[in-house]
Amino acid sequence: MYNKEQFKRLVIFVEMAALIALEALVFWIVWTNYYNHKIPLPYWRRGHWVVVILYVLLMYLISRIYGGFKIGYLRLSDVIYSQILSMIIVNFITYLQICLIGRSIMNINPILYVVTIDTGIICVWSAISRYLYISLYPPHKMIMIYGNRDTTALINKMSSRKDKYDIKESVHISEGEDIILEKILGYEAVIISDVPAQIRNNILKYCFKYSIRVYVTPKLSDIIILGSDNIHLFDSPLLLSRNSGLNMEQAFAKRLLDLVLSLILLVIASPFMLIIALLVKLYDGGPILYKQERLTIGGKKFMIFKFRSMKMDSEKHGARLAMKNDDRVTPVGRILRNIHFDELPQIFNIIKGDMSLVGPRPERPVIAKQYEEDIPEFSFRLKVKAGLTGYAQVYGKYNTTPYDKLKLDLMYVENYSVWLDLKLMLMTFKILFQKENTEGVERWQKTASKTEGKKTPQSSKK
Repeated sequence: MYNKEQFKRLVIFVEMAALIALEALVFWIVWTNYYNHKIPLPYWRRGHWVVVILYVLLMYLISRIYGGFKIGYLRLSDVIYSQILSMIIVNFITYLQICLIGRSIMNINPILYVVTIDTGIICVWSAISRYLYISLYPPHKMIMIYGNRDTTALINKMSSRKDKYDIKESVHISEGEDIILEKILGYEAVIISDVPAQIRNNILKYCFKYSIRVYVTPKLSDIIILGSDNIHLFDSPLLLSRNSGLNMEQAFAKRLLDLVLSLILLVIASPFMLIIALLVKLYDGGPILYKQERLTIGGKKFMIFKFRSMKMDSEKHGARLAMKNDDRVTPVGRILRNIHFDELPQIFNIIKGDMSLVGPRPERPVIAKQYEEDIPEFSFRLKVKAGLTGYAQVYGKYNTTPYDKLKLDLMYVENYSVWLDLKLMLMTFKILFQKENTEGVERWQKTASKTEGKKTPQSSKK
């Protein structure tokens, strides 16, 4: 198993190096044959290497952040999208650098040639890399061990990726631990979902002993312990979970980052905000902004600002989540929601201090109360300020269940760092153009509750 995993990493590394080398070669040809001769003091020898190495480092870093090298992990379309977006960003940054070096606005056509050629290279590279990966590493044959919580949604999600997950059997814990352990030996991987702690621990140790891969749907307590500090005061290991949110230094750094970046964002976004305001007003003559009470750190209430995307009487029958093909959304509002531009006025909430750039999305008190009736721990999200974007927005969807949103937001709280904030900001730019992140809830759902309209599954063969 170890040698197989090591070889897999080597294959992915070679594929990654080949792509970056090809992209760097295309840029180097354009740089040396066009741009270098246009700047006042042309670069020679080492100067060329500095420019190309910087290009390579940027390409590697941004592609890693966007998951462009996750062959076999992401869908082929996601890999291509991530790589092309990374490549466009890097070439745009590089073009700005060239303009600064040349002290003038340079001809952008050569960079556009680079983008066009790189797009073709990325598509071919992704298809070949994907084919090689699937040929060398077919999907693992898996068994799911589950408890009393509904796992239908999880099975459906994993079954949609048959190229990666091959669930052959689903077994309920009622069949007994001995039978479960015996069955596990016949599979390459195990999925554990909502299994009591003692049984889960025994399965984990058993799989560790026999080098069997394990996927676990975490409980809230698992996520809380993720952010623990290792304590080495004695010869017995201890984990310290502080459970206090951000400390003073973290809060100061986060607030400083919020102020600096939100002011920059306000300057950049102002022209777009003026155009959006005009379009909203011209459509039906109603208010441009929509104010609504939301919750932030410690349960504090504040008024959030958004560009109005719904009809003026959209909530005359009470609060409810946006649905798929919701007829309350205006044509202008639908476009704004698809690219998340209806959220831009929240920059003022960030400057004011009610929100942060990154954090759990603020919920309405009435909706939060409904969630807490089903999930009392939902209030755990209020350990930090609400955010314009967040972990649940990047890795979830609008219609992700509250229970899963809570897990994602707790992952952010327990693993907070300035670097994580910066990474999530960059990832937010990636999801702006992915429609699935704005999907509404189904029409039978009122609150996207984790249990609404669901039945508990029985033990079954799949």
